[in-house]
Amino acid sequence: MALRIAHFIQRYPPARGGSEAYFARLGRFLTQGGNQVTVFTSTALDLEAFWSRRGRCLEPGGRIEDGVLVRRYGLVRWPARRYVLKFLSFLPNRLWQCLTMPCNPICPGMWRDAGRPQQEFDLVHATAFPYAWPIACGLRLARRMRIPFFVTPFMHLGDPDDPNDATRRAYTTPALLSLIRAADRVFVQTEGEQAELERHGIRPSKIVLQGLGVEPAECTGGDRAAIRQEWGMRPDEVVVGHLANNSREKGSVDLLLAVQRLWQRGLPVRLVLAGPEMPNFLKFWSSFERDLPSRDTVLRLGEVNDRQKIDFFAGLDVFALPSRSDSFGLVLLEAWANRLPNLGYRAGGVTDVIRHERDGLLIRCGDIDRLADALTRLIHDADLRFRFGAAGKGRLPHEFRWNDKLELVRKVYEQRVRSNVKGSMSNAQCNVAFDLGCWTFDL
Repeated sequence: MALRIAHFIQRYPPARGGSEAYFARLGRFLTQGGNQVTVFTSTALDLEAFWSRRGRCLEPGGRIEDGVLVRRYGLVRWPARRYVLKFLSFLPNRLWQCLTMPCNPICPGMWRDAGRPQQEFDLVHATAFPYAWPIACGLRLARRMRIPFFVTPFMHLGDPDDPNDATRRAYTTPALLSLIRAADRVFVQTEGEQAELERHGIRPSKIVLQGLGVEPAECTGGDRAAIRQEWGMRPDEVVVGHLANNSREKGSVDLLLAVQRLWQRGLPVRLVLAGPEMPNFLKFWSSFERDLPSRDTVLRLGEVNDRQKIDFFAGLDVFALPSRSDSFGLVLLEAWANRLPNLGYRAGGVTDVIRHERDGLLIRCGDIDRLADALTRLIHDADLRFRFGAAGKGRLPHEFRWNDKLELVRKVYEQRVRSNVKGSMSNAQCNVAFDLGCWTFDL
């Protein structure tokens, strides 16, 4: 069954990010199976481009990339954007609140084209929270064409021990949940994400537990000796690595504070940070670097490409992701593919991926002292590192195969499209029209 599919996403490769890489992989998989995929996205290359002209952008327009038609739409940015949108978001209409979220990539052309379809589609699939603009545009297209609407929210659920966790509250606002309720099916990555949606009244029959995969050939095979020589590190040194958007939310700051405690205890450890550096990280680093034992104790690689990522993992002994904001943590699978032990916070999707004391360690969110203790344990115990890494790698062929994960999406697409009655609205669609609030808003 060949399908005509519309994907809506905030950014798309060469922009680097978890949801961006996943939807690019999904698009390639679907087109290789004989389906037609069109991506609606912004021109943003950097996340910062959503709100600042300092962020890099690509050219607008449409082009074929890896068999997928990618349509990039220009962004609208203006001074005091965040404050204006925050003020507008108080208007009591769920869809309007989705469109005025301060983090949004605002692309008027995307909204316009979603309301005036130029080609036929069989379904719409949109992502990712909290960037509601492209998801709302996808909903608009689905309603215009009366076709099924799917969402992959990639929800970040934060610290489960904090009932008022700011991350969880930001990802479960009534406006964002209205988009979930609008969907015919919702793809979630972990059991924790599924439980959170059910807690908010989403029917279990609507939720599809999917998860992510890894292709070991894409992230292994680096030259350990060569990269360590390039980094200026001895073969016997224990090296801890971290790959993410370097920020407080991803745990980059907490990891630095934990490693600092190790230095204060006289334990030599080297830390390698990879990934784009966010403003809150740079602000912290400007004062932190003054207290470094020496300038080579922390190596900042910045954004790395696919080839550099392979060498990055090859040079490590421990991978650490003490993140408060991950829906899954694909890098954890890549670390296991390299037979590395994982260390993370008991927060978000990471909790459901790492099995504590079996293939890694989980620490209570925000506990810097326990994080430092866990690092110390892994640094001192090479056998433990090997055991955790081997256990994680052993799970990959059985639990985290990309083909299984993507094939599940294709099957859900086909099942829902077959059951869709052309020209009629599903119950979910009718419910959402009511849920959008007291004002009439043109979808």
